[in-house]
Amino acid sequence: MKVAVFSDTHGITSPMVEAVRRTRPDVLIHLGDHDRDTGVLLREFPEIPLYSVAGNCDFAALAPYTFTVPLGPVRVFLTHGHLYGVDYGNVDRLVYAAKEENAQLALFGHTHVPYHEDIGGVKVVNPGSAGRGRPRSWALLEIFDNGGIGVEIRYFE
Repeated sequence: MKVAVFSDTHGITSPMVEAVRRTRPDVLIHLGDHDRDTGVLLREFPEIPLYSVAGNCDFAALAPYTFTVPLGPVRVFLTHGHLYGVDYGNVDRLVYAAKEENAQLALFGHTHVPYHEDIGGVKVVNPGSAGRGRPRSWALLEIFDNGGIGVEIRYFE
């Protein structure tokens, strides 16, 4: 299963849409800032399941701040990250929250910096910023039937 993960689009949606057109993932995930940017994905790709969470810049958002979803054999914990102190370079609280949800994968944004690491049995991934900052990036994940998780950080040209 291919999963496209975006965060921190901040109203800049065309690169995200083009990435989805090129890769045709099975699932889309948006990790906040700006929650309303998911509407573009819903309109452009109504056939692809979409999961999203709100970020610190999403005022009156309809999306929750955290969400846990099963994707194949893997439970995935979604959050923007600002509620877990990730902007200070420490993902311990995030990993703990993912473990509380029995998740093997934790996805977050907020820092605008791509990151992935295995910590205490949880694969932690930040796709970076698809909208603001340089370089702009996103993540393409592959979830295998045996529970394996592949992570590729991709950069917009």
